[in-house]
Order: sequence, then C-alpha cells, then structure tokens
Amino acid sequence: MIQFHPIFERLETILREKNGQKKVLNKTIARELGLTPEYFAVIKKRGKIPYMALALFAQREGINLNWLLLGTHPKRLSSDHSSSS
Repeated sequence: MIQFHPIFERLETILREKNGQKKVLNKTIARELGLTPEYFAVIKKRGKIPYMALALFAQREGINLNWLLLGTHPKRLSSDHSSSS
C-alpha cells in the first residue's frame, strides 16, 4: 500500500535539493504542488495522497513518479525527458 509519509519525505528531499534548505515548510510543499496551505494541512492530517498534484510536480521537475510514490530508483528521469506530449 502506498503511504503518505514516505512520499512526502521523498518530496521534502527534492525540495531541499532544489531550494538549498535544511527544513521544508508545509506551505512550501503546498505551493510546489499547486495546493493551498489549508488544503495541504487537511490531506496531511488525513493521510490523503494528492496523486494528480504529485504527477504534475514530478513531470515539471523531471522526477521519476515511481520513485516519488514507491521509492524505486532512479530518482530522476533521464535528461532527455520532455514535458510535451
């Protein structure tokens, strides 16, 4: 079963690398996913996974969605990934 907390630990890893921060705030995660901080707080409390927001984030950042959701490698897509279909 896919669980909320490991996904968001991996997401925090990406955002720390991207922003050069040690601590990633919930409002930063919400903004990166295109969610309001209030909505993010609700889904975090409920452990609800925002799959579409994660998929769009992964596509935009060149992150392997399997890594983000399941922890399977590689973490990043190859450098020739394209955001257009």
